[in-house]
Amino acid sequence: MRGPGARRVPAARPALPLPLPLLLLLPLLGAPRGLGAGPGPGAPAELRVRVRLPDGQVAEESLQADSGADSIGLELRQPDGTLVSFVADFRKDVKIFRALILGELEKGQSQFQALCFVTRLHHNEIIPSEAMVKLRQKNPRAVRQAEEVRGLEQLYMDVAVNFSQGALLSPHLHNVCAEAAEAIYTRQDDARFWLERGVDSSVFEALPKISELELPRCGQVGARAQPCACRYSLTLAWYPCSLKYCHSRQRPAPYKCGIRSCQKSYGFHFYVAQRQLCLWDEDP
Repeated sequence: MRGPGARRVPAARPALPLPLPLLLLLPLLGAPRGLGAGPGPGAPAELRVRVRLPDGQVAEESLQADSGADSIGLELRQPDGTLVSFVADFRKDVKIFRALILGELEKGQSQFQALCFVTRLHHNEIIPSEAMVKLRQKNPRAVRQAEEVRGLEQLYMDVAVNFSQGALLSPHLHNVCAEAAEAIYTRQDDARFWLERGVDSSVFEALPKISELELPRCGQVGARAQPCACRYSLTLAWYPCSLKYCHSRQRPAPYKCGIRSCQKSYGFHFYVAQRQLCLWDEDP
């Protein structure tokens, strides 16, 4: 892992049309799962569900599973236009969060800014890919609300991920984080775990620790060229977090009979070399 140093400040991207949903794993299939016969064994599958967000609004969420690649994807467009994507790579013990944040053109911001956060995946956090592939829903118009709200997790991201070497960490990173090539973050503890599993050290570069530098929050900084401590929050509004098991007199052992759904929020804290790279963090 390379030591902390001045990272290249991302150049402003040219103006682009409003971003279309960027697909996570493979191009989406035709009919959502639950409306047809479904793909064959090992093929990617998609399920679209209507979910209730923490603020009470309703949005459509896309869940994708590929049992062959042993991965799961989730995609949700928030009411403010932000596109949140999530990938669980079970083979590599990697979670990838990606946010495409729409800019405010009247304030001189670029049309959108992308962020990627990569953390260790624990296999008890979400159901296995082979179980996700089998999910169906009887009523596609029903609004789903998570049965369990898991606590807010604050994550301090003190390591940058080298995009050009990202495939060594997860084969999904290159596609998911392509728009955030200069803004991919992880934690030192997670990087250490992957290094011990044989991931090359060229994937990681240490960043200045915001706690040691005592940097001001970006929302409290006026000058756009000043370094500061940025924060970004996102919520996975609805996802299958565990399997349910039922008991029956006719069966000697418990059997799978459904899923339990969860909601989980994350707060990511990280160093930025310029205030202009964290323009959404405007709270005092």
